[in-house]
Amino acid sequence: MPNTPEPKLISGNANMPLAKAIARRMSLHRGVNTDLVNARVERFNDSEVFVEVFENVRGEDMFIIQPTSNPANDNLMELLIMADALRRSSAKRITAVLPYFGYARQDRRTKARTPITAKLVANMLVGTGIERILTMDLHAAQIQGFFDIPVDNLYASPVFALDIKHAFKDQMDDLLIISPDVGGVARARELAKRLNAPLAIVDKRREKAGEVSEMTVIGDVKGKTCLIIDDICDTAGTLCKAAEVLLENGAKEVHAYISHGVMSGPAVERVTNSVMKSLVITDSIQPTDAVKNAPNIRIVPTAPMFAQAILNIWNGTSVSSLFEQETLGPIYDGMYVDD
Repeated sequence: MPNTPEPKLISGNANMPLAKAIARRMSLHRGVNTDLVNARVERFNDSEVFVEVFENVRGEDMFIIQPTSNPANDNLMELLIMADALRRSSAKRITAVLPYFGYARQDRRTKARTPITAKLVANMLVGTGIERILTMDLHAAQIQGFFDIPVDNLYASPVFALDIKHAFKDQMDDLLIISPDVGGVARARELAKRLNAPLAIVDKRREKAGEVSEMTVIGDVKGKTCLIIDDICDTAGTLCKAAEVLLENGAKEVHAYISHGVMSGPAVERVTNSVMKSLVITDSIQPTDAVKNAPNIRIVPTAPMFAQAILNIWNGTSVSSLFEQETLGPIYDGMYVDD
């Protein structure tokens, strides 16, 4: 057995295309073929999860690729059971790669007698023997503090910045970054700094979850190409309503960049029929056929970034270097180099 274990990838059923893409990118980066560990993750007739690993993982550096997206409970259980199987098989280290961290929106008590489910999930992950978390754009930064193990939280904003500079290269002076609520200002401001663009806010009032009663634009959007920046698009109701309000206030056109395309319920239909020119999401959650076929939805890949982050963790080098566009540009193989 070599002194330094090879990085080995294993995936559940949550986003197999992304896992395979990460494996391909790691193969390209290293010049050594990297395949997913041969395993089966199946269901018994009563929906219990069963995992069997067909390869020797003793002493190996294991990375489980499994976003806890819809169905969140099934995918979370797959992750926990895979981690348990690897720990009992004497893996040297287990890192959970969660491109999308489910239950992150339940990160605090907003009312009496409600749970903090993000903390509960953190406890469950640590309890199975997972020693490190790699994720992207946590809904709230403080969730990192819910863990007593290292958490590497990547950001989609450097990749979005590369994409925006390519897609809007002739409109850079007219760009206006929009936060769809006060809570997302820090995220939107961070991207605005990367683009040297101004910032505006759409303030919203909710009567109850999923329903917005009133929206107010804070800032001058007249004649601007507005880019709405957020981390999650679930039913797309708030997003589409914000786009309408921006146009009513004089915006020239509206686009959106969202890290995690949950896209549940009527989301695809709403976006397709909305006044938004385009919605750009990442592949952190496996897109449905409806999402892939929507004329105004575009998907940017995260595999190059995650592949490099996994290699950096394996090598013991900096993961925070991937926060910069200068680092990600070469990793994305000139995908966003101007023609």
